[in-house]
Order: sequence, then C-alpha cells, then structure tokens
Amino acid sequence: MLGVYDYTVILTYISLWISIGGMMLSLNGHLDLAVLCLALSGLCDMFDGKIARTKKDRTEIEKRFGIQIDSLCDIVCFGVGPAIICYCMGMNGIVGVLILMFYVLAGLIRLAWFNVTEECRQDETTENRKCYQGLPITSMSIALPILVVLRPFLHCDFRIALHAMVLLVGLLFVMDFKLKKPGNKTLSALVGVVAVAVVWTLRRRFM
Repeated sequence: MLGVYDYTVILTYISLWISIGGMMLSLNGHLDLAVLCLALSGLCDMFDGKIARTKKDRTEIEKRFGIQIDSLCDIVCFGVGPAIICYCMGMNGIVGVLILMFYVLAGLIRLAWFNVTEECRQDETTENRKCYQGLPITSMSIALPILVVLRPFLHCDFRIALHAMVLLVGLLFVMDFKLKKPGNKTLSALVGVVAVAVVWTLRRRFM
C-alpha cells in the first residue's frame, strides 16, 4: 500500500478525521460541537510531531512523508475547516467570504513555504526547529475556541469580532517574523487553554 501507516502518523490522521467530523457538524448547525472538534484537532497536532520524533530509525522517505502529510492535513483541519465553521457562524456576506478566501490562501502559502524551508533545513542539520516563521496555521484551533468562550463578554457584535480575528490571523500566517516554538511549560499552558475551551463548549452544549 502507498503511504506510511506506523504510529508516527496516526495522531495526524486522527486529527484529520476529527476535523472532517467538525465540518459536517457545522454544516448541520451544530456549531458548538464543530468548535469542539477544532480544539480537539489542535490538541492532536500539538503532540504529533513529538510522537513522530520518538522513532529514531525513520528513513528519509518517512521523514519527508511526515512533513508533507502534516501540512496537507493542516490545510484541511486549520484552513478549510475553520473557514467552513466561520462561514456558518455568520461570515457569509461578501466581506466575510473574501476574508475567508484570503485566510485559506494565506494558510496554504504558509504551509507550502514551511515545507520547502523545512526540507532544506533538514538537509543541513538534524537539530529541531527552534522558531516558527510566521504564525503557525494551527493557531486557529486556539484563537476560535477562545473567541467563542469570550462571546458573552464581548462589547461588540460577535460577527465583527469574528471577521477581525480571522483577517488578523490570516495576515499573521504570511508575515515574516520569528516566533519561538513553545517549550513544555508554554505547551502545557496552551493545552490548558484549549481544555478550558473544550469544557466550556461541552457545558454550553449539554447543560
């Protein structure tokens, strides 16, 4: 069979399945559950790279496949997925659709650039990447759930805040700046934030 099926990519595949479920839920009006799926997909993405690096005997083909499959899943999970959710949340006017189109394109450009630079970097060194170039596309799995949690406390129309957030995140995807990769403490804090968003979403849904 074509492809790689060992444990190094399983979490990436699970993230994709969850995201597809979230898109289907959003199209059927279950927006809270769709945001929950986005957050869970983001949690999977936080750890898939760490899990993949535990396999010390990966071949070059396996490493390059991992880079490609991760980015291909990311554009679905954190590019197209959030765009569909946001469209169903009210970004369905001309301005909103244009912002969403830009958002997905910016995410695609960022991922393609990452793939090219990461392959070149791995040809030169075996060290782990210490900084991101531009905002990681997975950031939307944190930004959107947080915005949904803060919705009751916003002093402006939620749709305005949603438009502004998606536009800003899309711009940060393609801006050339260095962002230090999170360490274990920062990663734990991010997991906590996403966990709070997940619990809040479940509470609103089932209570």
